[in-house]
Amino acid sequence: MESQTIVEALLLGLLEGLTEFIPVSSTGHILLAGHFLGFHSTGKAFEILIQLGAILAILSVYFSRLWQMLIKLPSDPQTRHFVIGILIAFLPAAVIGALAHDFIKTILFESPRLICIMLIIGGVVLLIVDRINFKPRFHDVERFPTSLYLKIGLFQCLSLIPGTSRSGSTIVGALLMGVDKRAAAEFSFFLAMPTMVGAFAFDLFKNRNVLTSADLPIISVGFIAAFVSALIVVRFLLDYVSRNGYALFGWWRLVVGIAGLLALMVWG
Repeated sequence: MESQTIVEALLLGLLEGLTEFIPVSSTGHILLAGHFLGFHSTGKAFEILIQLGAILAILSVYFSRLWQMLIKLPSDPQTRHFVIGILIAFLPAAVIGALAHDFIKTILFESPRLICIMLIIGGVVLLIVDRINFKPRFHDVERFPTSLYLKIGLFQCLSLIPGTSRSGSTIVGALLMGVDKRAAAEFSFFLAMPTMVGAFAFDLFKNRNVLTSADLPIISVGFIAAFVSALIVVRFLLDYVSRNGYALFGWWRLVVGIAGLLALMVWG
């Protein structure tokens, strides 16, 4: 295993953890970085499998709350309502993602120009939505109406286009429907859990025949880096967006998207 490949895996893992839970498209960043670094993984599995590190990071931060929900689930109607709501929000993207998996991985994932364009479009949308003075009606993620869970889940389907952002699509959808900024980010965290676990398990199954033991060191390095960096982001993001909103991430998307298009024009 070349040391350069390990370093690239480390950098991509850090990038995954830093961008997974903010509305800038972690997959878009990983694919663009991999394109310009010349990093190629078997079946594009690396880009999905290192998400396990980010998954474990958010599970560790929310472990106490998740454990309490598990204990209360049989007896508490509000907890059952929330868990069912998460499943309802998860299903649309899960179904479409499974049906369109091969198209997404072989066509959309191979188009860095599309990723840059979606980063720019998403950045503009995020900046516009962040400037609108909404009157939030929903502040507690566990008390959303069932229809709201479904609508946010439909917005998450947009994230199947790389560069759109899973968290970005759910956050924008939630904000447009009257959720306050902190609750929008927090619900995105909860929805990420089944979504990312499902994507991880599905991709692992699809690539079970092409992954070899030689892929393990690269994936392990990326996994550890993603876990550590995601842990830091999850611990600080909610307080940040409560105070400052999402404008920073909109500008971030614009800079990366425009820089990516320029780099593609120059280097291809």
